[in-house]
Amino acid sequence: MNSFWAILRRDIRLAMRQGGGGGMAVGFFLIVVSILPLGVGPDLNLLARIAPGLLWVALLLSVLLSLDRIFHADYEDGTLDLLATGPLSLTLVVIAKMLAHWITTGLPLVIAAPVLGVLLNLDTQAFLPLMLTMLAGTPALNFLGAIGAALTLGVRRGGLLISLLVLPLYVPVLIFGVGAVNAVLVGPSPFGSPFMILLAITLVSAVISPIAAAAAIRLNLD
Repeated sequence: MNSFWAILRRDIRLAMRQGGGGGMAVGFFLIVVSILPLGVGPDLNLLARIAPGLLWVALLLSVLLSLDRIFHADYEDGTLDLLATGPLSLTLVVIAKMLAHWITTGLPLVIAAPVLGVLLNLDTQAFLPLMLTMLAGTPALNFLGAIGAALTLGVRRGGLLISLLVLPLYVPVLIFGVGAVNAVLVGPSPFGSPFMILLAITLVSAVISPIAAAAAIRLNLD
């Protein structure tokens, strides 16, 4: 487990030193949320109604923007080859890298979401449900995205291909994340049902994604 924590700390430090990761994702999140009201119009009531959906879509796009950072740099400089032949299981290596990516990218987006919700006139009673659903859903976005990132390791400029592979997998997370927040705002459906389904999606992805991503990495390394 010392090797596991060492990889986790290393990836977090690299993301912070390189200036990308969370800062880039939050900046893109801010730009998307700022532009969307210009297309929708100045109707504050309309913005308040669609704010949960807009915030979730903007967060999803922000996560997509950073997916190639999970494995690509280590694949190019040969670090991934060393990790694959090291004493630590490649599945555990993948888990450490996915967790580091969520801490440096997903968590800052979750923290920024309520602040950006003010720009969309989001009701204050939705702030806590929004953060809870994003805390529950963003790990699934990172875990599922890791599969696409691993599959496209050998492809030059595979960012668009990652989006095409991963976006269909993101649809259930988006539906139940927005549905849970809207349940608080408009009712009458309970918050708990879509939120529990969202947690279930995250748990299933946490089990399947490391195995699938590790298999894809081995395929690309071979």
